[in-house]
Amino acid sequence: MSDDTMLTELMLTLEAARINCGYTLVEAAKKFNIHRDTLWKYEQDSTRVSRTFMLRVYEVYGIPKEQIFFGKKSEFFRIRNKMSAS
Repeated sequence: MSDDTMLTELMLTLEAARINCGYTLVEAAKKFNIHRDTLWKYEQDSTRVSRTFMLRVYEVYGIPKEQIFFGKKSEFFRIRNKMSAS
């Protein structure tokens, strides 16, 4: 299965998941016990976050794992735009 077929219209970036939950960057970083700059970096590129962090994301944001995109934010939008053009 290609990355393109794995990305559904229901998926959210980490940033979108945070915003949809109503958290600021600072508030969410506190919940994860990390610095806001670290969370911002993860929101830009989450390809190498730990499994522990991933599990915590599902818990804190209350969003099913199938709906959160872990990877480069720019790649998410490249795939999304490609899907929209088809």
